[in-house]
Amino acid sequence: MTELRTAEDRLRAEYFELIPDMQRTLIALEANVRHYLLPVMIGLKRYEQVRIAARLKKCESAVDSLRRRQEGRVFDPGSLEAYSLSNLRDLVAVRVLVFPSDLREKVHTALLPLLSDWTSDPVPGIEAGDAPVARKYHGRCRSASTTLTAELQVVSSLIGSYWEVEHSALYKTSPNLQGVLRSPSMKARQRAVLSALSAFEIEFERLIREAPKIESLQDID
Repeated sequence: MTELRTAEDRLRAEYFELIPDMQRTLIALEANVRHYLLPVMIGLKRYEQVRIAARLKKCESAVDSLRRRQEGRVFDPGSLEAYSLSNLRDLVAVRVLVFPSDLREKVHTALLPLLSDWTSDPVPGIEAGDAPVARKYHGRCRSASTTLTAELQVVSSLIGSYWEVEHSALYKTSPNLQGVLRSPSMKARQRAVLSALSAFEIEFERLIREAPKIESLQDID
């Protein structure tokens, strides 16, 4: 049998050993999320949306994610057995995308029984003191796996879709582009995009609230 000489080799082999646990965890978590959100989804208004996106982290993405957590972003060749992909919190992830933003709290509240023993790790707001951009939790689906940690997010559909484009452009195509996100100019543009998307939702919600008043005035005329 060929000896696995690098941390990357070991982790790639581990990834394929973990796949059955990952698949069971994904199925269990997505099913639980849909169960707890069923009353909310049944009562949605025409303009409201709740989408559930589930995914398993790709092998190379998982290895790179663990590598970025190491000092100097490199694995110590003298400690190969110290590294494990099971230490990642997002090998399995479910994202709940919600529109408009005032529906997010209802979705979050509905999921709280599922998250009672999970750890909260919210994504910070756009500016200091702002509400979180996304609710994020990590924990275990013990009915499916006792070793893997999964991640659950509740986020605006608009912001979640923006993150998908950003991730595909800067992470999946070339890891060398990841530093682009840390540049001051790109951070400023990111804040501008997130602010614009949030402003769109706030204005949409305001107009929806005012719509019945406008219609009633038109009826009087």
